[in-house]
Amino acid sequence: MSSKSSKAKHMRDKWRSKSWYNVVAPSFFGNIDLGAVPAETADQLIGRVVEATLYDITGDFSHHYLKMFFQISVMDGKTAKTLFKGHEYSRDYLRSLVRRRTTKVDGLFNLTTKDSFKLRIAVSALTLSRIKTSQEKIIRNIMIKIIKEKAAALTMDQFVQEMVLGKIASDIYNESKQVAPLRHVGIRKSKLIGAPANAPELVLADGTTAVEEVEPETDEIAETVDLDTDNVDIETEQVVDEDVSEEE
Repeated sequence: MSSKSSKAKHMRDKWRSKSWYNVVAPSFFGNIDLGAVPAETADQLIGRVVEATLYDITGDFSHHYLKMFFQISVMDGKTAKTLFKGHEYSRDYLRSLVRRRTTKVDGLFNLTTKDSFKLRIAVSALTLSRIKTSQEKIIRNIMIKIIKEKAAALTMDQFVQEMVLGKIASDIYNESKQVAPLRHVGIRKSKLIGAPANAPELVLADGTTAVEEVEPETDEIAETVDLDTDNVDIETEQVVDEDVSEEE
């Protein structure tokens, strides 16, 4: 009995030594409160990734399917400030888009925003019926063109807002629907992979920090995927390197 009570006391003491810190979204999302996290010291929170939904930020229930990831980068007293780390569709929502006898055109692209942040994004266009390979190629070229134009013209904050709120996907849809009837176009996943030197340190997946992460070099674009295989990880797809800050 004494051993159990000693262990329980130790656990209580461990939590008593922790403090709670409020986590807020980046300023371009209005510094919305994302909740509170415990830590013994503020420094322990640097690099921690916090998950929320777009619904938590906008209050619009139609955004509940979009998972958002924010990385704690700066501590200001009891407030943990974050930077945008990435987003993705929820698995249930992605599955709900699947239809038989249709085509899913996927594109995976690396891009650089106007203020030198580097993102990797996965775009998907779902058609109403099966389409020809030539049509798939045209739709993917439209994706590349619009994404390059947007990244070259927008800062990281502006690009992320247009990406998660559907503005970029809407532009791709409006142009691509002239090629084939579409049911849905969306940027289903994104990931921040590099930041400029004047930005808060980006903590990579392995726990190290870097100004810029080295990317795999390939000129191939992601192949069109049959709709029965919708659980593709963004890390395993083929990549198009689109450095939009440079003229081709």
